[in-house]
Amino acid sequence: MTVRLMDYRDLNIEKQPVKELLFDRIVSVGMFEHVGYKNYTTFMNTVNNLLKDYGLFLLHTIGSNTSVITSDPWSNKYIFPNSHVSSIKQIGGAIEGLFVMEDWHNFGVYYDKTLMAWFRNFDSSREFIKSEYDERFYRMWKFYLLSSAGSFRARNVQLWQIVLSKKGVTGDYLSIR
Repeated sequence: MTVRLMDYRDLNIEKQPVKELLFDRIVSVGMFEHVGYKNYTTFMNTVNNLLKDYGLFLLHTIGSNTSVITSDPWSNKYIFPNSHVSSIKQIGGAIEGLFVMEDWHNFGVYYDKTLMAWFRNFDSSREFIKSEYDERFYRMWKFYLLSSAGSFRARNVQLWQIVLSKKGVTGDYLSIR
């Protein structure tokens, strides 16, 4: 088994035999938010072109209850420049005609607890953080982590794990939960 941890844009399809570039599984965790709304179709086409016919693609991403094409201005400026949280409609449009949706699991209700644990770890390291960064950095990340936790708690944003196949799984797809 070969595992490649890499940027999808770094795969040069033209310079390698196609067989060497086809994958049984492709996993995207926490990066789709950084692809950019305008690049969704390009990203999905790239994944589709690199996935074997019987392969599976797991897309793990934060999702929005509504479709927007811009991100929160504060987060965009200070935390994640050029990020975008997509909606079901936007992801659906990008995968239409390319993939069969095998499973769509929403576990956003639990992400509040994850963000709060991250905040506790962050806050317990405050003295170290202050030795490396200024107070403004600490306050910005405190605000970001706590407001994100609140957004998940209020169910304004979700955390999705989507399993896609190119042509549908033969037989039943068994979701492991």
